[in-house]
Amino acid sequence: MAFYAYEQDGRQRKTSQSFFRGEHTNFHPTNNSFAAPNFLAEYLMEGWAPASKFVTRETPIVAFGSCFAANISDYLHGRDYNVLTKKESRAYVTQMGDGIVNTFAILQQFEWAWLNKTPNADLWHGYAAEEFGYDEAVRLETKDLFDQADLFIITLGLSEVWYDEPTGEVFWRAVPMDKYDPARHKFRVSTFAENAANLQAIRALIRKFRPNAHILFSVSPIPLAATFRSVSCLSADAVSKAIIRAALDEFMRANGTDERLHYMPSYEAVTRLFKNQWMADRRHIYPHVLDFNMQVFEAFYCNPGLPAEELAEAFRVAMDEDVKIGIHGQEAAERSYYEMVRLRTEQRKEDRRQARIQARIDARVEERRRLRELEMSTRKAKARPDT
Repeated sequence: MAFYAYEQDGRQRKTSQSFFRGEHTNFHPTNNSFAAPNFLAEYLMEGWAPASKFVTRETPIVAFGSCFAANISDYLHGRDYNVLTKKESRAYVTQMGDGIVNTFAILQQFEWAWLNKTPNADLWHGYAAEEFGYDEAVRLETKDLFDQADLFIITLGLSEVWYDEPTGEVFWRAVPMDKYDPARHKFRVSTFAENAANLQAIRALIRKFRPNAHILFSVSPIPLAATFRSVSCLSADAVSKAIIRAALDEFMRANGTDERLHYMPSYEAVTRLFKNQWMADRRHIYPHVLDFNMQVFEAFYCNPGLPAEELAEAFRVAMDEDVKIGIHGQEAAERSYYEMVRLRTEQRKEDRRQARIQARIDARVEERRRLRELEMSTRKAKARPDT
């Protein structure tokens, strides 16, 4: 059998040459790969890193969708970037930045702002099920945000949707209890084709009204809290993510010549790089994983951004935290890695100290026992009659 020689992580490897392997063969990382100095560039960002960093502190940014958009908004705002959706505004993409979670609802915001297209049903509700409505002043504020943006960060959350059957229109989230009408409000899993079409429509609108803006998509790694399907939530969540991730990938391939269209693999970073990424509820992500994702964004997309050596250190710290939680369990999550190292070091010192004390005690006990035996032996010798 013929073999194909290749290099991975500085090592020469061989594999079968029975099949043609193309011009861009990228191998899956091994455990040893994580120590490679170029690990993140090669195994996470390969094919996704922009040709040049384009986000400066002056870049007007609009970020909404699911959790990653909200997290990156908070992170960039805290680093003094120009996040428009963190400023005072009545726009729903500001008020519900991480609550507009499906491609239908995201598209609705662009159509409403730029085309003045208003849904026929009452679809938009806040976190407490309050009705938002279609106020013209809010629409104009949304349009103003979109008109200023040079970067749109859009995070896709799920493909399960509730919809209004007579109109076919999709809700942001679920239907409020006091609004639910079983005759018209229905649940379904949206299709791959629908989500791909929505993504194309979103891009087309941005290119029409903001032709030079950058668009960055990501997929939220947060699992479904519950499914309305009659199957387990674990399997339903796998399908929900698979639909939007596959639709997004086909969309990115179909628009490969658009140099201002980007994908941030935060979903893969969370689900594929870490072993102990989930908190006790098995849905929310530990801060060290979240922080690492934000630092990846700043390192690869922002100018000047995060230096490579700082990102490498952030990755090391995040991996150490991951190992610490794996060893010590959930209770270790409230302590930093370095605190755990300090506590373990102090415990080892204390163990050694106690061992030395115990050794001295044991030695003294043994010496007393030996002296008693010697004394008894001497007494017996003196008690014997002379022979």
